Amino acid sequence: MLPGLLAAAQRAHADDQASGRAALVEAYRVTASLLVKLGEGELGWLAADRAVAAASGEPLLLAAACVQLGEVLRACGRAGAAKSVALAAAYRIAPADPDDGVPAELSLCGTLLVQAALAAARLGDHRAAAALLDEAGDLAARVGDGHEHHATAFGPTVVDVARAAAAVELGAARDAVAWHEKAVRRNAWRWLPPEHRAAHLLDAARAYLRPGDPRAAGRALLDAERTAPAELRHRPAARQVIAQATRAPHAPATLIHLALTLGLP
Repeated sequence: MLPGLLAAAQRAHADDQASGRAALVEAYRVTASLLVKLGEGELGWLAADRAVAAASGEPLLLAAACVQLGEVLRACGRAGAAKSVALAAAYRIAPADPDDGVPAELSLCGTLLVQAALAAARLGDHRAAAALLDEAGDLAARVGDGHEHHATAFGPTVVDVARAAAAVELGAARDAVAWHEKAVRRNAWRWLPPEHRAAHLLDAARAYLRPGDPRAAGRALLDAERTAPAELRHRPAARQVIAQATRAPHAPATLIHLALTLGLP
């Protein structure tokens, strides 16, 4: 579907650059995000760069494009650049007083802070990751859960999910499990997009495997497969986690069956 989506967005932009710009930026954002999931970081970088170019001159669109740019830079092993890009974009749109900010701006700003925090975690910077997530949490409390401003789903639950992901990156498996279990107990957990929930459950499985709990990891993976099957069936990172979980003693039979279905050794 993706080539058709890009072609349609490019035609809309060519017909009317003013009204078609947002659609083109969003199409490139979707493209970049999908390519990262498929392990094609370099192509994702190209798509994110085109999103940034298309958004030039529109502060909110540019901030939205920088969400994906930070994501692909992190996926390509450029965590330092990802952190710098995300922070610059966040503070460019941040209101002088958060109480005066509108939800759409706060959501983008908070999402960029989350991206910067995840990049800091990738760099092993515990303090920066915690500070940025706390800052994002303050904005999330003002926005609340259940919104989809600029396709971010930003809110307190998303920040809890990000805290779990950062803890996994930092090797703090017990903290990651605690944040995961807090997030899934929230009523707003079920409001998150299915792919977002499934992607988080992969992080949760990684966290459970660290202290040697393959049963809990298996439950998380099977829950992810029920929530958004493509997240497990087509993502190289997911297949690695499944293979690791099935090698552990006492791995659930249903997980072993899933691994065999996917052709994993």
